[in-house]
Amino acid sequence: MEQIMNYVKPELLILTVVLYFVGVGLKKAQAVKDKYIPMINGAIGIGLCMIWVFATCSCGTRQDIAMAAFTAVTQGILVAGLSIYVNQVIKQTRKEE
Repeated sequence: MEQIMNYVKPELLILTVVLYFVGVGLKKAQAVKDKYIPMINGAIGIGLCMIWVFATCSCGTRQDIAMAAFTAVTQGILVAGLSIYVNQVIKQTRKEE
C-alpha cells in the first residue's frame, strides 16, 4: 500500500473516495453488471484526472500536452485501482472464516 501511495499525487487521493462511492452506488442501483464497475471507475478516474491535470498545468508544447495526458491516464488508473483495493479490503475484513 505504501508503494502505491508513492505514485499517486496527494491532490488526487480524494478521487479514490469518490470512485469508491461511485462503485458502491452503481452496485446498489444495479444499473450495470458488476463486471463493468471497475472499467467504469477507471474511465471516470481517467476523465477526472484529465480535468485536474490540464487545469493545473501550463501546456505550451506538444511534449507538455503528451506528458500531461500520460500523467492523467496513469493517475486515473492508479486512483481507480486504489478505490477497488479499498473496496476489497472492506469486503474481506467483514468476512467470517
